[in-house]
Amino acid sequence: MKKFVIAALGGTIAGTLLSVQVAPLLAEETSKPASVYQELDLFGDVFKRIRSDYVEQVDDKKLIEAAINGMLSSLDPHSSYMPADEYDDMKVQTRGSFGGLGIEVTMENGAVKVVSPMDGTPAAAAGIQSGDFITHVNGESLMGLTLDDAVDKMRGPVGSEVTLKIVREGKTEPFDVALTRDTIKLTAVKGRLEANTAVLRITTFNDQTFPNLQESLKKVADEAGGIDKLNGVVLDLRNNPGGLLTQAIAVSDAFLDKGEIVSTRGRKSEDSERFNATPGDLVNGKPIVVLINGGSASASEIVTGALQDHHRAIVVGTKSFGKGSVQTVIPVQNEGAMRLTTSRYYTPSGRSIQALGIAPDIVVPQPPEAPDADKTAEDTPETRSEADLRGVLSNDSMTEDEKKQAEEERSKAEEAAKLRLEDFQLAYAIDIIKGLAVAGQTLVPVDDPRAAAKPAKP
Repeated sequence: MKKFVIAALGGTIAGTLLSVQVAPLLAEETSKPASVYQELDLFGDVFKRIRSDYVEQVDDKKLIEAAINGMLSSLDPHSSYMPADEYDDMKVQTRGSFGGLGIEVTMENGAVKVVSPMDGTPAAAAGIQSGDFITHVNGESLMGLTLDDAVDKMRGPVGSEVTLKIVREGKTEPFDVALTRDTIKLTAVKGRLEANTAVLRITTFNDQTFPNLQESLKKVADEAGGIDKLNGVVLDLRNNPGGLLTQAIAVSDAFLDKGEIVSTRGRKSEDSERFNATPGDLVNGKPIVVLINGGSASASEIVTGALQDHHRAIVVGTKSFGKGSVQTVIPVQNEGAMRLTTSRYYTPSGRSIQALGIAPDIVVPQPPEAPDADKTAEDTPETRSEADLRGVLSNDSMTEDEKKQAEEERSKAEEAAKLRLEDFQLAYAIDIIKGLAVAGQTLVPVDDPRAAAKPAKP
């Protein structure tokens, strides 16, 4: 059976994507104590009594599915049961196209919490934010529902409308947000050139992520006049909920020549795995800044942790989500599947980020609202310089070409100032790249992150 390896936020997705590992179900021949069979007899008795005495007739299939899902969801927030239709949806999602709202959600203290909205989706357009809580769907409360049931309420035909009631930190009252369901087609990586810096925005880790990364980097490098013309790269992983483990490894490997990328450790020692980088760096050692925030989860944290531990990148932003477990999606009878947490993953230095997240090297909060650029310009008192004075002497030390170059540099500086108003964190990251380029410094991976993480002996 085909094996899918996925590592992302294992929570359920309301029209977003998932991160898991798919493997065949293998029956284990083990002796079970009598007490286990007694408990199964208890389940049979309860099931029989519900079928015969419940006030309304029940659907046997739904009842059993609910029992299975209850058993799995009692383990942790990321384990659950997927009926055949949900399993099919998950496989479609990992291919990068699916229907829904574009929200990655999880369960926190019995409430549905938004991990992140996805770029270019109805949720992002409606202003849904990481950390929002969804309490009602079309006026119906989600309290008491499982995560899968809550997600089902948010799913529906493409083009249909849905209203979510949102509770947001900093807002005194809940408020409604109306969205129109759409087909979510994800472009996993979007690249652009800012000054001489390649900005690669990675929104998810699906089958297309690494190919998209290569294509986007080549396009940006060509625009700059070649890879050598770039002064560095910003990997923007903000609000990226994760995805395929294989793609997280491939993206990390793209910027590492050697060393461990990530290791996974399961209940049994033989289930542990270690993944290492292969020779080759797509940007030839140029400086890298990784941008993260509270919506950066799982596969995003794997990439961030690998580059941070190897001292290959400077991490900027705010603390990540902190999902350090891997789920295996195991096909079962009736064409459904169970999503089961089977291991924890560890960064190259041996640290687990489970429930802790990755702390950035430089903490840079994003201002809640960027100032209005036009208003700022109006409120700034007009200043005059020597060049504004009547009869000013000309500059006789610069040629016309040099003057033109100086004007271009001034224009670039003004564009950078505008970027600070639009996206302060990204502008900060680009400033770091510029500083490293001016200093002529590169970020070189350490041979052994585990050794580097240990305190020196006196």
